[in-house]
Amino acid sequence: MKGRASALGGATILNAVATWKGSAMGIDLRTWAEVELGVGGRVKGDLPGVDTRLIERSAELVLEHFGQECGGVVRTRSEIPLASGLKSSSAAANATVLATLDALGESMDPLEATRLGVEAARWAGVTITGAFDDACASMLGGVVVTDNRRMALLKRETMDAEVLLLVPPEKIFSSETDVLRSRLIAPLADVAYDLAMKGDYGRAMTLNGLIYCSALGRSPEPILIALEAGARGASLSGTGPSYAALLDGDCDRLESAWEVLGGRVIRTRVNNQGADSE
Repeated sequence: MKGRASALGGATILNAVATWKGSAMGIDLRTWAEVELGVGGRVKGDLPGVDTRLIERSAELVLEHFGQECGGVVRTRSEIPLASGLKSSSAAANATVLATLDALGESMDPLEATRLGVEAARWAGVTITGAFDDACASMLGGVVVTDNRRMALLKRETMDAEVLLLVPPEKIFSSETDVLRSRLIAPLADVAYDLAMKGDYGRAMTLNGLIYCSALGRSPEPILIALEAGARGASLSGTGPSYAALLDGDCDRLESAWEVLGGRVIRTRVNNQGADSE
């Protein structure tokens, strides 16, 4: 009883902490999960030195849903930088849910599967709002807009665009975010939400980045550099430390400009295909 699956990383268009309304896009970086059931009496994550509660709970929720009491082992590998605002937790949860379904020979509506991963993330304490926007982008691909309080998908569409990521060496965990300061910017987050619902993702992304940098004490300089280099939009991704820029064409100019700032620069693009059982 073995199953395999992968799910996408993502980048923020609108952070949901201020108003519970969020938007994100799936990007072409993945986390892979392999689940082997029937081993031992409980589900265990096989990742030495890493907190495995999220992936263990993701698998357990699928087993509970189908009335299965078997144990198992979950193994993951990822090309998504951890604790960088690029939706690594959502990708790990989604990949584990899908791999567990694959191991059971079962299927589930994609949004229902996504909600199981969100429930696991809340249980593990790795998210403030449940990150339903991030989880939907990771599972479905493309661009999504969500109401995280109601766990409702409000909009999903495809996008053809390059994405450039600036990933500083520091790590920031979403659970450590200053929620009170973030909610002070709710009126401007509402403006970004309106832009996203109209499909103006570039301006929504840039407004989001500037207001969250202000609230959380992050530098807006990478955003301004991205706009100067011709990006359609740029933002702090999640609560950082990574930044993401949306481009319609050549990335060379921005890549060179961001490399001067230090950290890792990653070229990727919007992935419209979503998660996949393998």
